[in-house]
Amino acid sequence: MTDDGRSHPFRDSTQDIAAADRIPETAQTRAPAYRLAFADPDFMTREELRPVRLQLELLKPQMVMDERGIASTIVLFGGARIPAPDRAETAKTPALADLSRYYEEARRLAFTMTERSMQAYGRENVVVTGGGPGVMEAGNRGAHEAGGQSIGMNIVLPHEQAPNRYVTPDLCFNFHYFAIRKMHFLMRARAICVFPGGFGTLDELFESLTLIQTGRMRPVPFLLFGRAFWEKVINWDALAEAGTISPEDLALFRYVETAEEAVTVIDTWPRSPC
Repeated sequence: MTDDGRSHPFRDSTQDIAAADRIPETAQTRAPAYRLAFADPDFMTREELRPVRLQLELLKPQMVMDERGIASTIVLFGGARIPAPDRAETAKTPALADLSRYYEEARRLAFTMTERSMQAYGRENVVVTGGGPGVMEAGNRGAHEAGGQSIGMNIVLPHEQAPNRYVTPDLCFNFHYFAIRKMHFLMRARAICVFPGGFGTLDELFESLTLIQTGRMRPVPFLLFGRAFWEKVINWDALAEAGTISPEDLALFRYVETAEEAVTVIDTWPRSPC
C-alpha cells in the first residue's frame, strides 16, 4: 500500500530499506556496492547523479505544496540584514537602521495577505519567503501572527543559516540548487514584492524581471518597496535612455512605500490572459 492509499503489486521501497537494515553484517553486506541505490548517500551525491538531484529538488516541494492544495503565492524578497524596528540599534550601519521600517511593512503586508489566504482555506495568496532573517522573517512572522501558514525556502550556505521560527514547519524547505529554489519562488507567484536588500535580493529581482520581460513568465504585480532606495541603487532611466531596455519595460514594476499601497496595486493590477 502506498502513502496515498493506492495498492500496487510490488513491494514498497521503504519495506526493503527496513529489510536491508536487518540483514546480518558480512563483508558483502558492509560493502558500498551492496547498498540500495536510492538509500546510498555516497551514490546519490556523485557528480553523475546531478540531473537526478535536480529533479528531486524540483519534485519534493512541488509535491508537498500540491498535496497542501497551494495554488497561488505572494512572494516576498528582501535583505537578511534588515532588522526589526525594535532591534534597529543593532544594525551595522545607520542606513540599515533606517531601512528597518520595511521590516514592519513586510510584516503588515504578510498579515493582510494571509488573512485573505485563510478565506480561501490557505490555498491562495500564501506568503513565501527565503525562510531566513530580516525581511524574510518579517514575512513569515506576519503570516504567523495572522494565524495562517507561510512557506520558507531556505538554501544551504557556507555559513550557518537556519529557518526563522515563524515558517510553517510542514512548508519549510531546504535547497542545494539556487536555480531550482528560484523556480519554486515563481511557479505559483500571484505577486512579487521586493524590499531593499543586497546581492541575493538583486539576483531575485533581475531574474524575475527578465522572465517577465522576455515573456517566459506571465506579468504579475511587481512591487519595489522604497523608491528612494531603488532609484539610488539602480538607474532605471539610464538603462532606458541607453536603449539597453525599452521604455515600456519601466512599466513592469511599481514603487510602493507601505503595505496598504501594495495591497491596492495588487488588487488593481491589470490581469493578463493566462
